[in-house]
Amino acid sequence: MLTEERHRIILDLLKEKDAIKIQEIVDVTNASESTIRRDLTQLEQEKFLKRIHGGAARLQGKLKELSVSEKSSKSFHEKQSIGQYAASLVEEGDCIFLDAGTTTLNLIDHLPEMDIVVVTNGLTHVDVLIQKGFKTYMIGGYVKPVTRAMVGSGAVESLRQYRFDKAFMGANGVHAQYGFTTPDPEEAQVKRMAIELSREAIFLTDDSKFGEIAFSKIVDLDKAMIITNALDGEHDKEMMKQTTIKVVTP
Repeated sequence: MLTEERHRIILDLLKEKDAIKIQEIVDVTNASESTIRRDLTQLEQEKFLKRIHGGAARLQGKLKELSVSEKSSKSFHEKQSIGQYAASLVEEGDCIFLDAGTTTLNLIDHLPEMDIVVVTNGLTHVDVLIQKGFKTYMIGGYVKPVTRAMVGSGAVESLRQYRFDKAFMGANGVHAQYGFTTPDPEEAQVKRMAIELSREAIFLTDDSKFGEIAFSKIVDLDKAMIITNALDGEHDKEMMKQTTIKVVTP
C-alpha cells in the first residue's frame, strides 16, 4: 500500500473517532508497526494529528472552546492531582493570580488555611475563595459566558495595578514550537499581562493539551513552568528542553 493511501486511511479513522491505537491502523493497513509509527510522525509534523501514547489523536479546532461544565467532566482525576501539587507551591504571605479555568479551580480545594492574597479573573473561583476565607480581589472587564472569565481591555487595565509572587495559569494548547495558546485573543491578552506582572508563572495543564495549537498565543514555553499528569513522545522531550515540567500522577 502506498504511503498516501495509508495516510488517507489514518485520517479517515480519526474522523470517525477522536483517538486511534497503532494496532488498529496496523490491522486495517496490513503495514508494520514501525511503518505506522513513521506515518504518524510525518502526519504530526504536517499538523494533521498529534501523537499520544500508543497511537494518535485528532487535533482540536484552533477556535474550539469548551464550556466550564464540559471542561469539568474531562480528566477529572488528573486535574485534581495537578491542582493539589500546585497548591503546595503557595507560601504564607504570597500574592497570587489565579486564572479562570477548571484546573486552577481545583487548586483552591487543596489550599490550606494561610495568609495569602488572591486576584482572579474567574467568576467560578470567587465564591470558593471567599468560603475558604482568603482575601480575594476580582478584576473588572467583560464577562465571557463560555469560560466565565473576565476579559477585554477593562480586565487588562484592572490587572495593571497588581504585582504577583506567582501566577497559576491555564491554556488550551501547549506546543514546543508555538508555546502556550488559547482560542480567544482577549483572554490571551489577560493571561499574558498576568504573567508579565508575576515573579513566577506556572501553567496547570493535563497532557491532552500537549501538541495542541489554539488561535491566540499567550507566551513562549520558556516564560513559565508546567505542572501536568504525564509526558510521552518526542514532542514532550522538545518541550522539556525549553522549560521545567513537573509530572504528578493521579
